Amino acid sequence: MAKIQVSTNINNESVEYLCEPHDTMLSVLRNQLDLTGSKESCGSGDCGSCSVILDGELVCSCLMLAAEAEGSKLETIEGMSEGGKLHALQQKFLEKAALQCGICTPGFLMASKALLDHNPTPTETEVRFWLAGNLCRCTGYDKIVKAVLEVADDMKESA
Repeated sequence: MAKIQVSTNINNESVEYLCEPHDTMLSVLRNQLDLTGSKESCGSGDCGSCSVILDGELVCSCLMLAAEAEGSKLETIEGMSEGGKLHALQQKFLEKAALQCGICTPGFLMASKALLDHNPTPTETEVRFWLAGNLCRCTGYDKIVKAVLEVADDMKESA
């Protein structure tokens, strides 16, 4: 099969890559582009560890074909921090100990960012609903939810 050339924007940088028609976005991110923050845990879209933001929408990169990124804007966990400064969500996850082994953390952070991009003042119920597609086997969810709510409160206060 002929490879497909894809031109896209990843973390605010123009990127081109070649992929097979069946390659997932996750495999291209990790194996070709050395963006290994997104994790493969289930490979079936059930755990959220591979979550990225595509044109403003949260998607599981293990379910997305790499060719589908043509002309799109993709955000990965590597693009969350700016100039070495952690994103407010990353900082709050550290402060609240909202992580342990780290496999699920990139997906939770991307899902949390997507939520706050869409709704900067979510309720606890909305946070829990939004993050329901992410599974954590270590921490439970309370610290994660509290971290997201505190960032939302901080954003509201600074606005």
